[in-house]
Amino acid sequence: MPEIESEAPSQPARVTKEVEVLDNGLLLALTGPGGANLKPLERAFGVSVGLRGNTLRLIGASPSVAMAERALSELLELARRGSHLGEREVERSIETLRRHPDLKLTEMLDDVITVGTGKKGVSPKGVAQLNYIRSIREHDVVFGVGPAGTGKTYLAMAAAVSALLARKYKRIILTRPAVEAGEKLGFLPGDLAEKVNPYLRPLYDALHDMMDMERAQDLLQRGTIEVAPLAFMRGRTLNSSFVILDEAQNTTIDQMKMFLTRLGYDSKAVITGDVTQVDLPDGRKSGLSDAIRLLSNVEGIAINRFTDVDVVRHPLVQRIIRAYDARTEAQQQQQRRENGGARSEREEGLRYRVRSLERDTRDDRDDGREERDELDQDGETARED
Repeated sequence: MPEIESEAPSQPARVTKEVEVLDNGLLLALTGPGGANLKPLERAFGVSVGLRGNTLRLIGASPSVAMAERALSELLELARRGSHLGEREVERSIETLRRHPDLKLTEMLDDVITVGTGKKGVSPKGVAQLNYIRSIREHDVVFGVGPAGTGKTYLAMAAAVSALLARKYKRIILTRPAVEAGEKLGFLPGDLAEKVNPYLRPLYDALHDMMDMERAQDLLQRGTIEVAPLAFMRGRTLNSSFVILDEAQNTTIDQMKMFLTRLGYDSKAVITGDVTQVDLPDGRKSGLSDAIRLLSNVEGIAINRFTDVDVVRHPLVQRIIRAYDARTEAQQQQQRRENGGARSEREEGLRYRVRSLERDTRDDRDDGREERDELDQDGETARED
């Protein structure tokens, strides 16, 4: 039973809860070096966490202690299953539990993607990644849309390698549009394939994480795995293939349509991109944004969205993305206000012109009436004469 600590009447009742972990190795994995993993618990739930011997003591308001105890229990199970728990992993796990109270963290471990021999399986690091993996398994066309660092391409690559090794598909095709992020391809040596090869490097890096270098090179040389610019997809029919289109925000509408219509029998396509990082010239419309709007209700197509909360890179990346998003939102609001003011000025100008036209019309009618009256009067005088 929790021990009730007496507090001043104005303060909420505080409770103490003890959690005992008998296995010293497991306790160290849970708490981290110097108890570093306990600090995120204290910050997140507003509780005090102390460690004496093999006992963790939680002190705080009853609801907060209950949530912290549940988080500890989930983290302990992750540690028991061999998951590495650093301060960042603990923070991410706590955030996941707070956003999805009914979720068990071990569900994500159970959804592991098995890759090459000797390589550790790939597990989702959040609910968005979990849903993304499940969508890839269940749908033939999947969009993964969100900021950099959310694992969109990496998870798609893991799913592709796993499916290839399980002989579900005969080949993997990895492609990106040949659009520069501010650089110029024309000055690089070689033909188009050689020029864009550096831009395909992230796909190679992910591939080499999934299988050993020699195996990957052998599959690349045999064409079982193909890495090519999007321009090389035109006119092809991709049967029994797992196709990944990366950086899809830099496709035009025509290029996206061309890519999606390449899909043949027994094939799957995963399209990834970030609609906030479009590098298309002259303000051309992104094929990714267009496809998401057009295909959102098409049966058999899944659209998975990621946010800055799902970033799994350095913690600063999440803050950087939020800063850029906040500025973009402020600029859009300012633009809407300016457009609204300009629209009001245009509307007032139109109203003024309408009033002027109405006034001129009334004047013309009055002038016409006066002329008719004068003519009638002249006619009457002429008859009298």
